[in-house]
Amino acid sequence: MSRATGKPDARSKLLDAALILIRAKGYSATSVDELCTAAGVTKGAFFHHFKSKDELAVAAADYWSQSTGSLFAAAPYHDHADPLDRVLGYVDFRKELLQGDVPEFTCLVGTMVQEAYGSTPSIREACERSIAGHAATLEADIQAAIDSRGLSPDWSAKSLALHTQAVLQGAFILAKATGGAGVAAESISHLRRYLELLFRPQPDHPLSETEPRGTYHA
Repeated sequence: MSRATGKPDARSKLLDAALILIRAKGYSATSVDELCTAAGVTKGAFFHHFKSKDELAVAAADYWSQSTGSLFAAAPYHDHADPLDRVLGYVDFRKELLQGDVPEFTCLVGTMVQEAYGSTPSIREACERSIAGHAATLEADIQAAIDSRGLSPDWSAKSLALHTQAVLQGAFILAKATGGAGVAAESISHLRRYLELLFRPQPDHPLSETEPRGTYHA
């Protein structure tokens, strides 16, 4: 942003354009010329801020993390008292975000890493950093849900948090393959049911005496 006017500067405009175009066309099919046109800046301005399209992609991954991070930090699922309800609320929120056309709800970093993971390590690392960083925001609630229910699973909060992202990224791929959000919504619903089953009270657990198994509220 320009500090003097509060208007987006050329760099911000290019990053905003990248978020739109790469999700719509893919990374390889998006050219520097198209990015400049969409951003309304010159090619000289592009190369003033970025040495290459790959460098812009790395910056776009970080920019995506910042933008989506603010969205999720303010989401209402954090208000639930029960940590499991917060986790399930997160899943419900992800389902609610399946709005508009496919490029509008799919993931920038998931799109880029599928194309560049073997050819451009810097992009792969930036995408991994973004996906893993988002998953990490779920770990505390997952661990709290484990602890509050006295569970001793053979899996970790980190691995389950990453699994949620594996399901979501796969759901986005299916949405792209089918051209709509329906199949993605079904996959997210399956994820919710899976989480409920993981945390279902066992017969020898105190919760089972007072709470019907599998009954949780988002």
